[in-house]
This record gives sequence, C-alpha cells and structure tokens, in this order.
Amino acid sequence: MAADPNGKLADNIVYFARALRKAGLRVGPGSVADAVSAVLAAGISSREDFYWTLHAVLVNRHEDHTVFDSAFHMFWKSRGLVEKLLAMLSPVAPATKEKEKPAAGEKRASDALMGQEENDRSKWEEIEIDARFSLSANEVLRSKDFAQMSADEIIAAQRAMAELVMPRDMVKTRRFRTDPRGSRIDPRAMMRTGLRTGGDIILPRFRSTREIHPPLVILADISGSMSQYSRIFLHFLHALAEKRRRVHSFVFGTRLTNLTRQLRHRDPDEALADCAAAVQDWSGGTRIGEAIGTFNRLWSRRVLGQGAVVLLITDGLERDDIETLSREMERLHKSCRRLVWLNPLLRYSEFQPRARGMQAMLPHVDELRPVHSLNSLADLCSALGQDAPRPRTVMQPKGLAVAHGRHHIEP
Repeated sequence: MAADPNGKLADNIVYFARALRKAGLRVGPGSVADAVSAVLAAGISSREDFYWTLHAVLVNRHEDHTVFDSAFHMFWKSRGLVEKLLAMLSPVAPATKEKEKPAAGEKRASDALMGQEENDRSKWEEIEIDARFSLSANEVLRSKDFAQMSADEIIAAQRAMAELVMPRDMVKTRRFRTDPRGSRIDPRAMMRTGLRTGGDIILPRFRSTREIHPPLVILADISGSMSQYSRIFLHFLHALAEKRRRVHSFVFGTRLTNLTRQLRHRDPDEALADCAAAVQDWSGGTRIGEAIGTFNRLWSRRVLGQGAVVLLITDGLERDDIETLSREMERLHKSCRRLVWLNPLLRYSEFQPRARGMQAMLPHVDELRPVHSLNSLADLCSALGQDAPRPRTVMQPKGLAVAHGRHHIEP
C-alpha cells in the first residue's frame, strides 16, 4: 500500500508515539517505524482496527494498556484524525462508537499530550536541557514538605520515590543452603554424592544459613488529619512494593484495610485507583488502637514472621480508649523485630508529643522519625539497613528525650 497521499499518516503516528513515550511507555524509534509499517500493511477499515494495530506494536507490557487506551482516545478524538484517515484510505467512513475513558492512567496521558501541544508539531528536534540550576532545585524539592508541594512537584517527588535505594538488610533464617565455603557439614548432601560411587567415596559437603530480606509491614493512617499526606504515602508504598521485597501494606482510619494486592500493579495510577475502590474510610475519623488490634488478631501471625520490620505512619492523634491503644501497641512491638513510628508532625521544630495517644505509643516503638519530605524518606531507607538496638533509640525532636530505654517528656 502506498503512503498517505497527504503525508500526514506517518507524521501523526510519530507524534502520537512521542506522547506515549512522554507518558512512560517504552516506545523507541524502531517501534514507531514498525507501527507506521503495520498500519500501512494492515490498512484501517475502522477505528477499532486502527486501535489494535497500534496497540500490538506500541504496547509491550500489561501495565501500559491503560495509559495507551487513555492517550489514544484523547489524541485521536480531539483531532478527528482517525475519521480523516478512514476517509482517505476507505471509500466509506464507518460510524464510530466512543468508549468510556478509564480513570487510571488518564492524567498521565493528558499531561503528556498537553505538553506536546505547547510545541510546534513541525519542529521535532531534540532540545538540550540546561541543567545549571537543577542541583539547587533538586535540593529544594527534596527538603520541601509534601503538604506544600504543587502538582508538578508531587509528580517529581513520585518519580524520586521510585528511585529510592533500599538497603541490603539481610537477616538469617533457620533454613540452610548449599555452600562450598560454609562452616557446617551437610550430611544429606554427603549421602547423595556417596550414592554415585556406591558408598566407596564420601566427600565432605558444607552448608550455611540462608539469608533473606526481612518483610516490610506498613500501617498507614489515612484519616482526616493525615489527608494531606495519604496519597503521596500510597505512592511511597507502591515504590516499596516495586523493590522486589515482601511488602505488606495496610491503611486505617476507622477500620483496617489490606492493600497489598492492589499495590502489586506495576502501573501506579492503576494501583491507586484500585486502592481508592477498596478503601471506604478515606479522610474520616481515627481509631488507631482498634485498627492495630484488628491487625494483631487477624494478620500479625501471617505477616510478621522472619524478622519483619513494621513502619507505622500516623500522627498519633487517637480519640478512643488510650488503654486499648497502649495494650495493642505493646503487643505489636513484641510481635515484630523492629517497630518504626513515622510521624509527619515532626516537621515542626517546636513539636512536643503532648497528646495522650502519642504518650501511650512512645514507650512501644524502637524509633520515631519524620516522614514529611523526600529527605526523610531517604533517611528512612538508609536507617532500615542499620538494625536498631534495644533499648530503643529515637530521632529526637525538641522536647523529647530518652532515659533508660523509656521515653518521657521534658518539662
């Protein structure tokens, strides 16, 4: 089939592929050339045929389907280009039927297309970026409070979270693995090798203790007082789940919700859309003690094995029974290897934990850390590689001290 007589078919596909690449899809020059060739070879008799022809070439991962779908409908619908191509390549243009736009991935696709609109379509040369001021801007972003970030800064912060480096915090298990340099004799391996020679020669075999990454269990507060941080914390949980570690994620307001399965989606927008559908108590009240008690009864024995580390993300503003909170915190602390309390209120230099809920929680945590900026998250990732000894150590805000392994408030 000959090329488009007006020379616009290949140009529009290239322009569309650039928008997909900006939205995060892995679309290279070779894929763009293959897409143009595929459309010219297969032809387009309908919008659906054109959709799936481009989809077969430009989408290589399951998690990219949602972004492609949103970008396709916004790009080609806004310009009516499919109808024009159908008119040029087919004598009769068939009627089209619009599909509903999915929520997940739509924002990334629209941002990519809006960014493309600002540039002249006839000028596709690569622009060299001036990075003379990038260092200082990066430092400001990393130290800026999440609650004070603009929409663009939050997107940049989400990308930075995906690049966080987790420590190699290996812990020993009760199981063993074959190791030629191990310090223990492996009798079973010796007997297996002896069978090959009929028992005439039995050579020594060794083994060593198997080491694994300890599971990470996150309990995140999504109540009204934490609403400014809830969504960015979900992105942080999704980034942790992408580090090929065992991560169990729970959120709570007035009830406990397990989001481990939802956050396993590779695409962050799709993962957060599933989380929003699963959680029923967004920005509501706070029942920390009841939520932790539910976790202790239903989930602790399932997920707190093999030296698990618990990250408790909350401001500690409990409104229910304080005795219940203290009792459930003590049980949680005894069930895990390490309990780290991440409190965004530590961003204030004059912060003092005077609330009754905070005072009930403090004696049962190993560390108290801020969690309001990228720098605090990076410090957390570094600290996870250093096993906190007991009695407990705490990142001390002004007015908080440690005495004999117990926390108290300075007068």
